[in-house]
Amino acid sequence: MPIATIRSVIGAWIVLIFSICTVAADPPSLQKASGYTGNEAVAGWLMSEKLDGIRGYWNGERLLTRQGKTIHAPAWFTGPFPPFALDGELWRRRNDFAFVQNTVLDRVPAEGWREITYNIFEVPAVPGDFPSRLAKARAWFEVHPAPHVRIIEQQVCRGREHLDRFLATVEALGGEGVIVKDPAPEFHAGRSPDVLKVKRFSDMEGTVIAHNPGKGRFSGMLGSLALQLESGVVFNLGSGFTLRQRQHPPPVGAVVTFKFQGFTQNGIPRFASFLRVRKD
Repeated sequence: MPIATIRSVIGAWIVLIFSICTVAADPPSLQKASGYTGNEAVAGWLMSEKLDGIRGYWNGERLLTRQGKTIHAPAWFTGPFPPFALDGELWRRRNDFAFVQNTVLDRVPAEGWREITYNIFEVPAVPGDFPSRLAKARAWFEVHPAPHVRIIEQQVCRGREHLDRFLATVEALGGEGVIVKDPAPEFHAGRSPDVLKVKRFSDMEGTVIAHNPGKGRFSGMLGSLALQLESGVVFNLGSGFTLRQRQHPPPVGAVVTFKFQGFTQNGIPRFASFLRVRKD
């Protein structure tokens, strides 16, 4: 066989192997919170602070993002983890999302991992109610101690006024919001009415499909992003950007998170403001 042909065959195999190795796994079957309307009877439910980090799903062998991409955590970080599934948040502190995202999504683990904690809020594969599932994780880490692993503290909600006070306390400390969860049902994946996200502002994500040029003081820079939502709705997001972000906007195809307050009759988010680019 001619050398050129051999090289061609080897090259094709290398490309194939690389492609196989870099494909993300199927997204894990996660439980997703619904939005709190204020009409739900939440007395007796459990509530906790919603941490603003990167979600990390441990499948018993690997740590994955919500999209199924491998998180390249150091071996010491996941070494004490159990052979059963965990769901939690990779986090450092409030208002520190950029550090967490840049650290945990890097393919080569850096020293920043020493400042990251894994905060468990669910144990998906364990039968029983929510407290029983958390007890499974608690029992494991009592035998396999890991100072960087925490089980998120839960407290019993006494009703709407108690929830409002707790939310106000979290927000005063710079927190993002609160999760309130019915403790009785067994785990089920997908959007759940038994898990509610409580925030003053809602947030959601959209995909950048175009850049709209700025005018006046933003001439020569970004004016707004044309975003497409999961619903198919397209709208322009023009507020919340720093000057640097207008000079170097998120590229077409990027997924960005923004906050808003309700929707118009046409499904357009009201008072939308840019928060960040998502990489997970």
